[in-house]
Amino acid sequence: MVDVSRSLDELLRFHGDAEASRGLVDLAVNVRSAPMPAWLAAPVVASLAELARYPDQTAALDAVAARHGRPPSEVLLTAGAAQAFTVIAQAFARARHPLVVHPQFTEPEAALRAVGLRPDRLVLDAGDGFRLDPAAIPNTADLVMIGNPTNPTSVAHPAESIAALARPGRLIVIDEAFADTIPGEPTSLAGRRDLPGLVVIRSLTKTWGLAGLRVGYLVADAAAIAELARQQPLWPVSTPALAATIACLRPEAVAAADEIAYRIAADRDHLLHALSDVRSVDLPAVSASSFVLLHVPDGARVRADLREHGFAVRRGDTFPGLGADWLRVAVRDTACSDAFVAALRDCVTAGPGI
Repeated sequence: MVDVSRSLDELLRFHGDAEASRGLVDLAVNVRSAPMPAWLAAPVVASLAELARYPDQTAALDAVAARHGRPPSEVLLTAGAAQAFTVIAQAFARARHPLVVHPQFTEPEAALRAVGLRPDRLVLDAGDGFRLDPAAIPNTADLVMIGNPTNPTSVAHPAESIAALARPGRLIVIDEAFADTIPGEPTSLAGRRDLPGLVVIRSLTKTWGLAGLRVGYLVADAAAIAELARQQPLWPVSTPALAATIACLRPEAVAAADEIAYRIAADRDHLLHALSDVRSVDLPAVSASSFVLLHVPDGARVRADLREHGFAVRRGDTFPGLGADWLRVAVRDTACSDAFVAALRDCVTAGPGI
């Protein structure tokens, strides 16, 4: 169970990096840890010679715009996708009926609460595989936030289900931070310009291992972008981050990311197959991204025991709609997954009554 002595805001601000102690295999953070390719490292390093100048976003805006078939006026660069939630909350703090679809990344709700909003929650059902029914969103909701694919469930909602939420007078904020972990990005709406009130948030940190550089952006109609930009500080994105953005959005890099997504899918299938043979482990959701969500009995103890076995996994009880018996596990290479599953089997079978 969640520790009720901790405030709701504390729980919403808890993230997987808090689990990843030195010396443990990090399965708590969903950032790919492969070495940076030379085509990405070179421009980032070269940008250090330009640090005496203020950052110029022009080329990076053009790169994002070209990637999604939009004009640069429909792009806002952010210091990581997480900053986008803060900017959105500040720009639309007068929303009358905000709603967050859970379980999902908690930063959207935390950002809304920070500006005085108290959003309603639509908590998706594990028994239904955490799938979204668009009809469950009240007509009165004028600001809706949802992840796709969703962290921590790894569920990818069909693009048509998300598009069905659009209507005049409603802002729909889609967190697509993990969209590029799915081959071909079939669920992405980042290129849709016909849906009213659509805001799509993207991240470049997951696939390319750039969490420390803070690289993200959002796309929306030009009027919304202008309003959101007014909430940002001057020069919100660093010169090295701009260089990384340009590099990661070149057609060759996008193609490379898609190849990585196929490898992630194969590694994920290997992990899921191995987990299916572990007694008392339940996998209620259809996993589509670079992590899986599992349910185990006595989850808090299992998580602690896994640390003793050398593995850090993400606790589930800070996500609204989940509890201590839920664990999120990052997809790694097959050897790492096999070692983890062996440790998990030991931890589960060591429990009382198992």
